[in-house]
Amino acid sequence: MTLHLHDTATRTDAPFIPVREGAVSLYVCGPTTQGAPHLGHLRTFLAFDVLVRWLERSGYDVTHIRNVTDIDDKILSKSAETGAQWWAWSLRFEREFQDVLDRIGNRRPDYEPRATGHVPEMIELMQLLIERGHAYADGDGSVYFSVTSLPTYGSLTKQALEDMQDAGEEMAPGKRDRRDFALWKAAKSGEPETASWDTPFGRGRPGWHLECSAMSRKYLGETFDIHAGGLDLRFPHHENEQAQSHAAGFGFAKRWMHAGVLTVDGLKMGKSLDNFVTAAGALADHPTPAVRLALISGHYRATVEYNATAMQEAEVVWERFTATARRAAEILGEAPLSAAEADLGALELPAEFTAALDDDLAVPEALAVIHREQSALNTLLAVGGAESVEIATGLGRLRAMLDVLGLDPLAPQWASTGAASGAEHEALDALITTQLTAREAARAEKDWARADALRDALSAAGIRVEDGQDGARWTLETTD
Repeated sequence: MTLHLHDTATRTDAPFIPVREGAVSLYVCGPTTQGAPHLGHLRTFLAFDVLVRWLERSGYDVTHIRNVTDIDDKILSKSAETGAQWWAWSLRFEREFQDVLDRIGNRRPDYEPRATGHVPEMIELMQLLIERGHAYADGDGSVYFSVTSLPTYGSLTKQALEDMQDAGEEMAPGKRDRRDFALWKAAKSGEPETASWDTPFGRGRPGWHLECSAMSRKYLGETFDIHAGGLDLRFPHHENEQAQSHAAGFGFAKRWMHAGVLTVDGLKMGKSLDNFVTAAGALADHPTPAVRLALISGHYRATVEYNATAMQEAEVVWERFTATARRAAEILGEAPLSAAEADLGALELPAEFTAALDDDLAVPEALAVIHREQSALNTLLAVGGAESVEIATGLGRLRAMLDVLGLDPLAPQWASTGAASGAEHEALDALITTQLTAREAARAEKDWARADALRDALSAAGIRVEDGQDGARWTLETTD
């Protein structure tokens, strides 16, 4: 099966045929740096991190752009409330976004352009739209896109223009139609002088939609393969991006991909509902790879539910992956860090796994294959005398699949993670080893009651004991 991806614009799955053979051009709408990253941001960016990883694993040369909207109304408002410079406020949260995405294993894009660094490209695009009769300046510094000038406006979200009462913009004095949207916003009194730029139309700052059209064109060309973002951006943001780009004569995105929303305890996340979860808060409460696993486990277009049960299940699954991989590496005589040097990209993936991801990134089905491979590897590990080559093959397949999802347990990033890790793991291992030694002594003396009592005590504490040819070993207890 060749790679098939869903196109939000056509609402169909279709074979992926790139603009340029062997290469993929991808634009992902990035953060607006008004505040700290939250769980919804992670859900979106991780969904398309899996896309990038799979495209690269499939042999494509990927150019991944993710922009930063580093100036807008909320940035100016929130920075003013705290007395901070707007650009310092924006940079603070841009860095916080980058730190948390690095921490959760999100690959950095090839380029991460800021809106404020591309004003000349925006001016050029506005001039082109005015010349083509699709935009107009109000004479006071603002420029608007005329939605009635483009017959196909609304095609992305399948809306008829006559059904649109308001595209989300104020009915400013210079607007000709309430549904028209701002390409450029005139400078306002009271705003910092540094938050506006001189243009042929007057001094002002970018409109949100204009930024992405200008930056995607600069880095990916007038026509590119995929435009991606959160489902909440389809209207008006993506609809307006497409409209202004098509009106300028650009092919723009050949395919649109949107990640589903995230709910918390069954409700859409929101501060007013007291269920707002920041990225930092989630990563403080749970192992980082478990958070990643929970957010990518569902299909990227589906709603992802975040709650205590979902996180507990993700932690259990991650602990299983880690325990299996580490045990196999130990049997093979490899330390986890040395095992991490394997070239996983060169290993053949199971056909069922490849078919799942080729079917519009069906991660749930891919995870089912991973669980089957893990179970088969556990069976090998439990049977004494298993050939090393079989164990090595099983471990390689397991790690290669998990690596596509950014979750290889033996990768350096995750090498010290788990329910207990680092110094905590060493301390726990010392305590449990003492108990296992006492249990072994009881068994040697045929004191079965004491041996069973020691094992039961460990089990009650969440420690699973497995007896093997090389003695007893322990892992943290998990449930099916």
